[in-house]
Amino acid sequence: MTVEGSVTAVVVRLKLSLLRNGLRQSAGRRAAYVFSVVVVLLIAALQFLGLIALRGNTHAASVTVLLLAVMALGWAVMPLFFPSGDETLDPTRLVMLPLRPRPLVRALLAASLVGIGPLFTLSLLVGSVIAVARGGAAFVVSLVAVPLALLVCVALARAVAAANIRLLSSRKGRDLAVLSGLVIAVGAQLVNFGVQQIGTAGLGRLDPVAEVLVWVPPASAVGAVDAASAGSYGIAFAQLALSAGALVLLLRSWSRTLTRLMTSPDGSTLQAAEPAGKGERTSGGLARLLPDGRTGTVMERSLRYAWRDPKTKAAWVTSLAIGLIVPVFNALQGTGSIYFACFAAGMLGIQMYNQFGQDTSAFWMVAMTISSTRDAYVELRGRALALLLISLPYATLVVVLTSALLNDWATLPEALGLSLALLGAMLAAGAWSSARFPYSIPQEGYKNVAPGQSGLATVAIFGGMVGAALLCAPVIALTIWLNVDPGGDRWTWLLLPVGAGYGALLIFLGLRLSAPRTARRLPEILAAVSKG
Repeated sequence: MTVEGSVTAVVVRLKLSLLRNGLRQSAGRRAAYVFSVVVVLLIAALQFLGLIALRGNTHAASVTVLLLAVMALGWAVMPLFFPSGDETLDPTRLVMLPLRPRPLVRALLAASLVGIGPLFTLSLLVGSVIAVARGGAAFVVSLVAVPLALLVCVALARAVAAANIRLLSSRKGRDLAVLSGLVIAVGAQLVNFGVQQIGTAGLGRLDPVAEVLVWVPPASAVGAVDAASAGSYGIAFAQLALSAGALVLLLRSWSRTLTRLMTSPDGSTLQAAEPAGKGERTSGGLARLLPDGRTGTVMERSLRYAWRDPKTKAAWVTSLAIGLIVPVFNALQGTGSIYFACFAAGMLGIQMYNQFGQDTSAFWMVAMTISSTRDAYVELRGRALALLLISLPYATLVVVLTSALLNDWATLPEALGLSLALLGAMLAAGAWSSARFPYSIPQEGYKNVAPGQSGLATVAIFGGMVGAALLCAPVIALTIWLNVDPGGDRWTWLLLPVGAGYGALLIFLGLRLSAPRTARRLPEILAAVSKG
């Protein structure tokens, strides 16, 4: 065996060892991995059968080209959002080894073919060529197109990850994962919107897009199979050449990046002296508008966490995005209701849950300042006010925007009143749940619950949401009654002040009832949020 072959074999065995040792850590991790494998294989099987069913359809090539383009985009962006998903994505772990970039590229490329993602992509590629291939020449071209497209996807992911590894491994770079919630939320709604449009207008809507993407690697590989089926061998060769050229360029870019990473110093080997006064911070801007005393201090701390802490920021970005996307997209599709705007209040109200767990182990500094029920009440009140500072205008904006899109201004007062009542109920239930069911949020990785506390987190969130729904039931019942009653239309405007007042009352009572429990259970809360 050559030296390069030996390096490849070692790196592939390393990938398998990392996977095996990771599964040995806990039964829960093994169960989660097995479950994910089963789900992915099931989706891959259904996708494979669906693509085979497209065989003979006039628009089969358009569908397969678009699917492969979306898959390639996923391979490009996933390493940015989930850099810790594969330990071998970080080539800086190998800088101390006497390895040249070219053999290392081959070894890492081979290791990248081991996993669920490549298997899923291979299933899509095989199903795609079966859907579009007609004749012996097309199937011969597919023998080259399938592995070529798979290698382009894998090399694209590796090249992107290597080019951004310094950013992804830094503290600020981890904030990039915050965008994942927004991208997934927006992407899911865009896919839903696109599917509905296709359902009404037919697959022909994809043809103009596919005519462009068929010349973009790696989708051009599937285009080559379709071109060979039509007897256009020159076009098929050109499209295969595009994919092959893209693979060569990606491998060269990856190799140059590896050379730079393995030979250039980084921040850990250079001493950086920060200019005097550069790191000093003074309170200003919004802080000047906050109340004095502990309430203002707690509000400022909560807002700083929402802006600086990656996980808190991720939760906020996801809630803000989904809270707007669900009502707006449903309104644009013509199937929405103004009551969908309450989704924004519900998503933002979730941020009140597990307030102390969001502080992680730093909560002990807060606990040291709580010596009475009054201290606990002011602490909870400051956190609730910080959340209201963002959620109250945002929920109002979403209701108004949804009303404008639906041209349903008459229902605006009752929808806004119901939204404000729901927000108050969520904050009240969240304050009580934070004191009764606190749990730890790991600082590293992408887990939001420490091992062994999943059941507690489920009870805290879903139990609290059920409690919030029950608290909001009187306003919901009043809304239904006024809409059902023949003469109730004249009084629906009262739902706005009633909902706002009821929501404020719920927040006040929720904080008052949660404060004594918080003060009494400080040691247990501190122990719970410091785990993991």
